[in-house]
Amino acid sequence: MKIKRLAAALTIALLAGCAPAATAAPGAPPPGRPAPAAAYAVGVRTVTVEPTSARPLPVTVWYPTQGGAVAAGRFPVVLYSHGLHSLPELHAGLTARWAAAGFVVAAPAYPRTRRGAPRFDRADVRHQPADGWRVIRHLVRLDARPGDPLAGHLDVARVAAAGHSAGGFTTAGMFTSGRSGRLRAGIVIAGGGMAGGLAGPAAPLLFVHGTADRIVPVAVGRAAYHRTTGPAAFLRLLGQGHGEYLTPGLPGFDQVLATTTDFLRWTLYGDPDAGRRLPGDAHFPGVTAYESRPAR
Repeated sequence: MKIKRLAAALTIALLAGCAPAATAAPGAPPPGRPAPAAAYAVGVRTVTVEPTSARPLPVTVWYPTQGGAVAAGRFPVVLYSHGLHSLPELHAGLTARWAAAGFVVAAPAYPRTRRGAPRFDRADVRHQPADGWRVIRHLVRLDARPGDPLAGHLDVARVAAAGHSAGGFTTAGMFTSGRSGRLRAGIVIAGGGMAGGLAGPAAPLLFVHGTADRIVPVAVGRAAYHRTTGPAAFLRLLGQGHGEYLTPGLPGFDQVLATTTDFLRWTLYGDPDAGRRLPGDAHFPGVTAYESRPAR
C-alpha cells in the first residue's frame, strides 16, 4: 500500500508539472499530444554534430516510421549516452524499442570515451554533459532545416536525457541550475551524480541499478536518488551486475523496457495511464524491486 500511495502522489506531482499553467511563461511548451496507441516501425540514420570542431560528434538517430518515411507528427526526443568503451549501436535493443514507442532517440558517440577512441580518457566524462547539449541544439536546428526528413517531426520542447554507466553520470550532469526548460526528465542507468548535476529546477528522474553491480555500486545510484528534489523512482535489478539487464531476452530486460517506456510516455507525453502502470510494470518477483517518491 505504501508503494501505491507514493506512486499516486508521484503521478499527481508529475502531471501537475506537465500541465499548462494559467499564467505560463513566454515560450513555455504547449501541452503534449496523446501518446501513440500502437508501435511504429523504426528508421535509423547518422548525423554529425560540428564535424570540423575539436569534438565532432557522430550521432545515431532512431525514429518512428510509417510506409518507409518518417511517421506523421512531432515526437519527443530522448538523448541517450553510452558508457565507457561502448557505442550507440550496442544499446539498440533499448533505444530502437523506445523509437517504436513514439520517440526520436539520439545517441552520440563521445570522442574520448567511445569504443575505439584514438585518445581514450575516462576523465573526459566531465565534458560530456556539454556535448549532450550540443546534440540537443543541433536537433533544434535540424527540426527547422528545410528538406531534412526529420524537419517538423522533432518535439524539441520535450526532451529527456538517459544513459548507462558513464552515460548515466553524463545524464545526471545535464541537470544543472539554469538549464534549458527543454530538458524535462532523466533516466540514470547504473550511474550516479556528477559535480554540479542534479541541481536547478526539479525534474522527474528514474534510476535503474543492479544490486550486485561491482563497477558502479548500487549505493552510488541510491545516493544520487536521495539527492534529487523532483519526483523520483528507483528500479533495482536484484542480484544483477552492471548492465546485463539491458540485453533483450535476459532477466530483467522486459521490466527495464516497460518501466523506462512508461516513464518516458508519462513525462514527455503527459500520459497518466503510463504513470499508473509504472509500479506494476516494474515489479517481477525475484527479479526487480521498485520504489518511488513525490517531489520534496
